[in-house]
Amino acid sequence: MMLDLVEVLMTHLSHRYVRLDGSVPMADRIGLIDQFNTDPDIFVFLISTRAGGLGINLTSANVVIVHDIDCNPYNDKQAEDRCHRVGQTRTVKVIKLISRDSIEDCMLRLGQKKLKLEQDMTAAEEGGEGSMPENMASLLKTSLGL
Repeated sequence: MMLDLVEVLMTHLSHRYVRLDGSVPMADRIGLIDQFNTDPDIFVFLISTRAGGLGINLTSANVVIVHDIDCNPYNDKQAEDRCHRVGQTRTVKVIKLISRDSIEDCMLRLGQKKLKLEQDMTAAEEGGEGSMPENMASLLKTSLGL
C-alpha cells in the first residue's frame, strides 16, 4: 500500500507524523486528529481517502496530496475538503500524484468529466442557458461522443 511506503519515508527522514487508515479503531481517530491539529511538530497526517471520509476537520493542514485517485471523484473531493473548513486561515493547495498515460491518469480525466457533467446539470436546473430537456440531450450526446 502506498501509505506504507510514505510512512517508511517519513520515518527515514525523522519526520513526526500520524496515520489514519482502515485499521485504526473509531475510538482512536479523534485522538489522532486532535494530536495533528494541536502538535506543531507533526506536519504530516497520512490518511487513506476512505478512512478519512466523514467528520474530519483538519484546518491546521494546508496541503493535500492525493496519491491514489479514487474511481469516484467525489471521494477525492471529500478528501480535499478536510482542509477547507471553517477556521482555515491559509490557502489550501491540492497536489495529485499521477503518472502520465496511466490508469490513474485515465481515472482522473474521467472523474473530471463527471464533475463537469454535474456542474452543467446543476446550472441547467438553476435556470442556466437553454431548457432542461435541450441541455440533457446535449450532455448525453457529448458524453456518448456523438
